Amino acid sequence: MEFSSGGDDPDSHRGKKRYHRHTAHQIQRLESMFKECPHPDEKTRSQLSRELNLHPRQIKFWFQNRRTQMKAQHERADNSALRAENDKIRCENIAIREALKNVICPCCGTSPASEDPYFDEQKLRIENAHLKEELDRVSSVAAKYIGRPISQLPPVQPIHVSSLDLSMASFGGHGIGGPSLDLDLLHGSSSSVIPTLPFPQLTISDMDKSLMADIATNAMEELIRLVQTNEPLWIKGAADGRETLNLDSYERIFQSPYSHMKNPGIRIEASRDSGVVIMNCLALVDMFMDVKKWMELFPTIVSRAKTIEVISSGMLGSQSGTLQLMYEEVQVLSALVPTRQLYLLRFCQQIEQGLWAVVDVSYEVPHQDSQFSSPSKAQRLPSGCLIREMPNGYSEVGVRLRHRFDEISGVSLLNSIFDWKQVTWVEHWEVEEKAPIHRLYRDLIHNGLAFGAERWLSTLQRACERFACLMVSGNSPLIPSPEGKRSMMKLAQRMVNNFCASINPANGQQWTTLSGLNEFEVRATLHKSTDPGQPSGVVLSAAATIWLPLPPTSVFNFFRDERTRPQWDVLSNQNPVQEVAHIVNGSHPGNCISVLRGLNTSQNNMLILQESCVDSSGSVVVYCPVDLPAINMAMSGEDPSYFPLLPSGFTISPDGRVQEGGASTSIGSGSLITVVFQILVSNLPSARLSPESVTTVNNLIGNTIHQIKAALNCSTTC
Repeated sequence: MEFSSGGDDPDSHRGKKRYHRHTAHQIQRLESMFKECPHPDEKTRSQLSRELNLHPRQIKFWFQNRRTQMKAQHERADNSALRAENDKIRCENIAIREALKNVICPCCGTSPASEDPYFDEQKLRIENAHLKEELDRVSSVAAKYIGRPISQLPPVQPIHVSSLDLSMASFGGHGIGGPSLDLDLLHGSSSSVIPTLPFPQLTISDMDKSLMADIATNAMEELIRLVQTNEPLWIKGAADGRETLNLDSYERIFQSPYSHMKNPGIRIEASRDSGVVIMNCLALVDMFMDVKKWMELFPTIVSRAKTIEVISSGMLGSQSGTLQLMYEEVQVLSALVPTRQLYLLRFCQQIEQGLWAVVDVSYEVPHQDSQFSSPSKAQRLPSGCLIREMPNGYSEVGVRLRHRFDEISGVSLLNSIFDWKQVTWVEHWEVEEKAPIHRLYRDLIHNGLAFGAERWLSTLQRACERFACLMVSGNSPLIPSPEGKRSMMKLAQRMVNNFCASINPANGQQWTTLSGLNEFEVRATLHKSTDPGQPSGVVLSAAATIWLPLPPTSVFNFFRDERTRPQWDVLSNQNPVQEVAHIVNGSHPGNCISVLRGLNTSQNNMLILQESCVDSSGSVVVYCPVDLPAINMAMSGEDPSYFPLLPSGFTISPDGRVQEGGASTSIGSGSLITVVFQILVSNLPSARLSPESVTTVNNLIGNTIHQIKAALNCSTTC
């Protein structure tokens, strides 16, 4: 028996793994010690290290691998025994059925009309006994995955949460009447946003599943400790109050395969954040474990995701105990920042009544490096969130948010749909950069703001507020019915999803840098659009990013205000616009959906659909021309899934730069603005990027940026 050393080189897990073949004497001595003590302490491992001339880490990993192997062997034996017993019971059942067919009544010589009640009762008793034995065996196996007996789990009501429809009671538990919450809002254009990704055919053995279960269990334990431990493990920044990981304390506390090894080529990003969200626990966990809902819940962060295989499913009709192998790409909304691509294990567990945890941890898949085109190698160490029921259903923060909703909607919501949850989010990355980061985003990424916990949590809060706003009755004279409001929100959500997906091309498409501008880079890519809800033909996506010395809030207010639109919209020929419909989308006044109509224009049949979204991590303003009949159909409640959309817009984020002045230090005095246009360039599938198209795109983006700078009195960009 031979085992990989796994730890003979401190940096072995960061590069190519090195293997050490143990001698027969070493294996014999380790096996004899394993029989006496499968879990040796540090003193015993040190003694074996000196005796066998092996590194203590090699001893530790040998015992760890041996325990895993023994566990897998026992599980295979249990499975074989269960299958054999199941086959035996099935054969007995068939034999009994055949015997019953041949039973002849001694009095009349015919088959009995019905079976003997006494025989039926005895058969049921025997079957119940076998089922009870099988349940006990399955429970013992399942207990290995969750770390405690099944009998200690809190009772779970067999509630079915539909993937397409949640009533208002799902949010507040009050069961009041009203329209259902159509979770198809989270599926706005899944077919057009989620591309077909090539994945290798993986053969996952029982041994692999056992190893995955061990990795996920250890990751869950580490996540819970990261959430529940404060100083000195977490350090709160004096400038912004952000919680970042103290790496020295982490090294002392955690002795695991994920502990950081000092390597100058590795950068650590670790942050933690807590906040209140409005969502039912079961619905929230269900969205986390459904990959399509997950993508639609975080469209600005998750560009692509796919469930490779469900390793284990939940128990008793819930998601607790579910373990999945997934592929994921996370993004920053800019063509200058490549996506982070990784395979990961996602494990969900109900810790106790009213407390859930979902953990993600990277998992190495064979030949995965050949698939990844990203110039950086990112490994996600145990990350995720802890979701806790709030006492009395609300908190001080929740009351402030409720008052804000009352103010903007005119409807009291506290006793109807609000269901407050405390969410603590942890993000922990190891990143090895293979290429330099673009200078505009270097500070934002190095400070951990681009992929940090704050961004995940603020995006989740905004998405949950969007659902809560759907429960409010129509707040526009042109949209009197709940169905019309739901249809308009679906249309806007599909527009935002399409916009976010266009920034990072799918299926290996690369951005091409267009020449002709020295002040900023314009990047473009072509893709063929064949989805029913999109214009048919070849679509050009073009983007450019600039820096402005203005806070992100000021830039966002400038873009979303219809009164300042003629100052930057080069396609409107400086014609003013008027807002004809308005849908509240969150507690912040900037979270809204608008329908705009151009004034002093001959195109009376064309309107502009716009959605603006803002949170503490950044904002987006997305807009798209839509013809009047389509808007009328959506407002009347018809399905908007097939209305063609080709959105453009802006993304705004803080620059992440540290500003020092006197005794105070602040982060993020400027803004990074990405301008994105999508243009249908040809109805022919073989179209190419012509010089005329390059000139048109350069002029379009260049004129837009120059007008933005002039309107905001910014003479310089970076």
